[in-house]
Amino acid sequence: MPSGCAERGSARRCAPGRPGVTVRPSGATVRAVRIVVTGLIATYPVGGVAWDYLQYVRGLAGLGHEVTYLEDTGQWVYSPRRETFTDACEENISYLGRVLAGLGGNVPWAFRDPRGTVHGPAAGALGRRCREADLFLNVSGSGWLRDEYRGRGVHAYVDTDPCYSQAKLAAAAGGAEPGLRYSAAMIRSHDVFFSYAANLGAPECLIPTLGIAWRTTRPPLVLEDWPVSPPPPVGAFTTVMSWKIDVTPPTLDGRVYGGKDVEFAKIMELPARTPERLEVALAGAAPRERLVAAGWRVRDAREVSATPAGYRTYLASSCGEVSVAKEAYVATCSGWFSSRSTAYLALGRPVIVQDTGLAPHYPLGDAILPFADMESAAAALAAVREDYPRRCAAARAVAVEAFAAERVLGRLLADAGCA
Repeated sequence: MPSGCAERGSARRCAPGRPGVTVRPSGATVRAVRIVVTGLIATYPVGGVAWDYLQYVRGLAGLGHEVTYLEDTGQWVYSPRRETFTDACEENISYLGRVLAGLGGNVPWAFRDPRGTVHGPAAGALGRRCREADLFLNVSGSGWLRDEYRGRGVHAYVDTDPCYSQAKLAAAAGGAEPGLRYSAAMIRSHDVFFSYAANLGAPECLIPTLGIAWRTTRPPLVLEDWPVSPPPPVGAFTTVMSWKIDVTPPTLDGRVYGGKDVEFAKIMELPARTPERLEVALAGAAPRERLVAAGWRVRDAREVSATPAGYRTYLASSCGEVSVAKEAYVATCSGWFSSRSTAYLALGRPVIVQDTGLAPHYPLGDAILPFADMESAAAALAAVREDYPRRCAAARAVAVEAFAAERVLGRLLADAGCA
């Protein structure tokens, strides 16, 4: 057993790498630990993706912990300018540096490019930082868990894309090709496992646990990053989404699960059922002409989310969100909830979102209005409009209650044995 840790269930309990006590604004104290957070900020250099990982970085640093950001996917990076993947990473590295120097609060970072060269202010000490970390938090399983990164601490896998991770594990168990088996073995090599699938392990959830003791978690929100602003006097209910991005869709028990393109068909004609303006900012090969003909306003997702600040501005300019989820989340009754929807809530915007089995886990009805079909989506829009100011106020309250980083990450650290 690595030094500094003791067994606790299926996880290890951390002893901080160095003594230290931080006083929170509330007056409570927290034992500071060393944490490495992985992510995809440079790999997919768009605003919405950046926020997903910044909330972990900023939230944990705000709790008083010593955070290092690591990006090492072993893959090429995406170039929005070229609209393709490439091994030329200069623009992506520059973007990552700007994001972390600004919104990231100068957290030390390292990026390993596809050729193996490590960039960033933490590059020279990367191996040591990983080995000495009390917690290696592999968000989205985005980090390549190399032997040189393994140390005395807990290695935690955060499954932000349920059904997809489990389909990979199931395929590997069934004798998939070597690359997939290696990837699945890397997932299993972690010490503790978290998932955004709130129903995982429940009888109604069709996603198998595959022998892993999954703990549930949810997207954390650093509330100060999402200041409440008055809603626009004239605006639309919006969302930002990729139409279809799965090269190989997930398969479980012989069932192939699709993405948002499958579920959007259920509300394609929604603009004809409501007086509200509905807008979708799209990436991917979507049927834009058909969407416009059905009454949707269509924007380019790259235009509205090129930067974290631009993404936040677009969400704040909305009356609220109307959004489907991937079929893989809906049909499995996963209980998944979107990090994008949490941002709308924090900004004081109600969200009308497709139901993934949310009822046991989230405060529904005032600011989170789930729908199952076009009729219930139209009814939710009408209900929001009838009492719009109250629902905007409720949105921020729900964000504080259900998604505040201090609560979400505090529980995650406790469940990982690091608090």
